[in-house]
Amino acid sequence: MRRYGSPPVPGVTYTDRPGAYGIIRHGRDILITEQTDPFPEFQLPGGGIDQGENAITALHREAYEETGWSVAIERKLGAFVRFTYMPEYDLCARKICHIYLCTAVLQKSEPLEPGHTAVWMSPSTAAQQVGNPGDRAFISALRLR
Repeated sequence: MRRYGSPPVPGVTYTDRPGAYGIIRHGRDILITEQTDPFPEFQLPGGGIDQGENAITALHREAYEETGWSVAIERKLGAFVRFTYMPEYDLCARKICHIYLCTAVLQKSEPLEPGHTAVWMSPSTAAQQVGNPGDRAFISALRLR
């Protein structure tokens, strides 16, 4: 599996943290989450897969919590790994990021998670704004029109 970002730091123990993330399209734009805490960052909507949950269920839950939108999942695009520190969990994580192409179906509410804002962007703008290089690579490779 391809790694994006910094390599693992020797001597640091990383916890596997699988997650599901969506490139959610509506017309020519894609839905991005602007997260303000622990630091400002644009991200693909999605997040960790909870115990007993599968990637599809996790993506539906996370997309709704972070954006207020329900989504239809079209297909899996791939996966990548990245090593990072997650200050909100005080955890060094080996994030295994499963990326899906989705369509926005219905906005049911504003984002439920504090510090999250749903933002529509063109794919080219999103590829420049998202915080991690794996997300950027998947957005850029998709060439949405």
